[in-house]
Amino acid sequence: MIKITKFGGSSVANSEQFKKVKSIIEADEARRFVVISAAGKAGEDKNKITDLLYLCNAHVEYHVDYMNIFNMIKERFFKIKSDLGLSTDIEGELDELGKNLPKLSVDELVSRGEYFTSKLMADFLGFAFVDAKDVIRFNYDGTIDFELTEKELEVAMLKYERFVIPGFYGVLPDGQIKVMSRGGSDITGSILAKCLKADIYENWTDVSGFMMADPRIIENPRQIDKITYAELRELSYMGASVLHEDAVFPVKEANIPINVLNTNKPDDKGTIILDSIEPSEKDPRVTGIAGRKGFSSFTIYKKHMSDDATFLQKLLNVFVKYGVTVEHMPSGIDSVSLVVKEKDVANRYYDIIESIRKEVKPDNVKYEAGISIIACVGRNMATRPGTSGKLFTALGADKVNVKVIIQAFDEINILVGVATEDFERAIRAIYNSFNH
Repeated sequence: MIKITKFGGSSVANSEQFKKVKSIIEADEARRFVVISAAGKAGEDKNKITDLLYLCNAHVEYHVDYMNIFNMIKERFFKIKSDLGLSTDIEGELDELGKNLPKLSVDELVSRGEYFTSKLMADFLGFAFVDAKDVIRFNYDGTIDFELTEKELEVAMLKYERFVIPGFYGVLPDGQIKVMSRGGSDITGSILAKCLKADIYENWTDVSGFMMADPRIIENPRQIDKITYAELRELSYMGASVLHEDAVFPVKEANIPINVLNTNKPDDKGTIILDSIEPSEKDPRVTGIAGRKGFSSFTIYKKHMSDDATFLQKLLNVFVKYGVTVEHMPSGIDSVSLVVKEKDVANRYYDIIESIRKEVKPDNVKYEAGISIIACVGRNMATRPGTSGKLFTALGADKVNVKVIIQAFDEINILVGVATEDFERAIRAIYNSFNH
């Protein structure tokens, strides 16, 4: 059996966290291949290493001395090494990095957080160190070259029975280091799981899996034991960000389960993410509730607009012209609303309205800001009648006005738009309705 284990920044923030990781690895012989993030915040260490490296780069760009910041980075790594009595010679590499820092690309610079944290972890575990630049291959368009990456990883697996690899970065065809988006170590773990044909991908973090709702809004929300990839995508998009949403794709294609676990509470069962889950009456009707603030809507009114085959095309072209992504588009017979991120239109919605008037000659255009979108997600909603009624009854009883309603035919989620001042109250009303 092969388990890919990925540990996030909080799991490797200091020597005490390193010890927890080692205990977890040694508890299961299947945990042979380990992905490591850059050291994060923990205890007195209030800064993430990656943030400090980005700050160094900013100092270089503005011609400000960066050595005080860089020395903070060195001290973090030296302390971990000293506390654990490690022998890996990182001093020389860090000194060289400090001297050459202004010459490095930002991607190469910020990747050093994962690089040095992983080197120390490999020493502590007694595993081989495999540099991500030698195995994780990007195409020039930023996508992963899975064919070449799989070949490189298979060579590493044959050479080393156990190894540690840094997350977050790989290499372009020309040899330049390229990083992924923040949280990209999740993606690295997913790539390894797919390419090494793992049985399971364990993602160790500082929470025991996914909760049904944001614990900052709902006190002690119910734990989600099992969730499908499709449900996870919906919740992640709406702000439930325990796992990088792009980490789903490689393992979904290979039908490899993800288990989200807590480094600080390793006995907690966490959340299992699967491609599909057999229906059960014991499973909850609603899997999770998540939401995001900061939306606006443009509502366009025009009689007989449905008779004009080019109406929507011309309307959407206006938003393409301004580089604005349309998030949702509920419609009626003579009206259509386009929901967008408020920050994308805040300083130019008058211009957009004028362009709409010019392009589609509407009867009226209405703009409204201060909207929040809440997603009620559940694979069981489609087979259990009355979900929508239960949801809207709860919102009505709490006097929350619903501005937008969106539901796709697969019925995996119901989206409602509410005034931002009603956001938390709406989530509590929905949560309480499905948990009492």
